[in-house]
Order: sequence, then C-alpha cells, then structure tokens
Amino acid sequence: MRLTKYGHSCVRFDTEQSSLVIDPGVLSDPSALDGVDAVFITNRHAQHCNDPELRKLTEDRPQIRIYGPESLSEVLGHLPFTPVSAGDVIRTGGLAVEVVGRHHAIIHPELPVAANVGYVIDGIFHPGDALTVPDLPVRALLVPVAAPWLKLSETVEFIREVDAPAVYPIHDAILTKDGQVIVDALITELIGDRYQRIPNGTTVTV
Repeated sequence: MRLTKYGHSCVRFDTEQSSLVIDPGVLSDPSALDGVDAVFITNRHAQHCNDPELRKLTEDRPQIRIYGPESLSEVLGHLPFTPVSAGDVIRTGGLAVEVVGRHHAIIHPELPVAANVGYVIDGIFHPGDALTVPDLPVRALLVPVAAPWLKLSETVEFIREVDAPAVYPIHDAILTKDGQVIVDALITELIGDRYQRIPNGTTVTV
C-alpha cells in the first residue's frame, strides 16, 4: 500500500484496487481527492473537512462515499455521507477501515468538546484530533505533533503507549520549517529513528 501526505492531517492510501483519503481539509492539497474512491473525516473542523472541495468531488464522482462522525451530518448531510462511530468497520476497495475513539482532545475547558474518530487501515492508525490508544495492533502511527490542544510531551507519551514500529508526523501545518526541524529533532531524541517525516507530496510504501 502507498501512503502519500498532502499537508497537515491529510493522507491518501492507494492500493492496486482503490484509493481513499483521510482528512482533506483547507490546509491540505485538494489534489489528494483526484480519482479517490472514499473519503474519511475525523472531525468537523475545517482543517480536516473542506466542505466546498467535497461538494465538488461528489459532483464529479457521485458514486463516492464520505464517512465521519455523526456531527458531520450538519455539514455534509446533503452529500453521500455515512456517519460512523467507534467499533464500526467499513470495507472499501478490499480494505477494512476500523473506527476508533469518540471525542476530540480538550482545547480549553470553556470550549465544547467535539466528536472525533480515528481510523485504523491495515494496521496504520490516524487518530485525528485525539490521543486515543486503539485496542488494535498498530504497525504505523500517524501522530499529531502541533496543535492548540497538544503538548510535545503528550505526543511523545502517546507514541510510547501506542508502541508502533513506524511513526510519521501529521497535524503540523501551524509549524514553520524551522519549527518542524525543532519538533522532529526533539521527538527523534526521545523516540529514536522509527520517527520519520514524510514531506508533503511524498509517497512511501507501508
């Protein structure tokens, strides 16, 4: 399976049979959606769910299916949208997508806690905006590294708790290039070389 990063939290998975995208938001490259068969959204924040681009996608490809937490029905209910929750398994193009988690990480006690689900695809875990540890084997973790709801120490402990042999950073659009270097160096010092950055637009085989 090929994994391509398209900016911030957006990643695309391509196999010989199909392709799917997670979190095509306003901070990611819209070309992630080109020819895609299914779209999975972790939460309703615009950085993860670009409603105008999804509308264009469904106009061009009406057979497309979009999956995400129930709260997205308010935004995407007019599209071919299917709500999912923890424990669900969606089968698409020969892949089984397992749904994990329920809530967004707390940003501030005065702000409401949004719904958030993560997805495990062939052992690769995308947690969205949460640090939920799945009760499933994880061979590669897509780990958030910079967010208003996140500290670096939490990222490191999350990596250790999931204990995946490969770790790739996501959720990093708010970092400058120098900021990425600093964060990557600190995490590598604490975690080791299983932590590897995938530059935007780059594909790796997983």
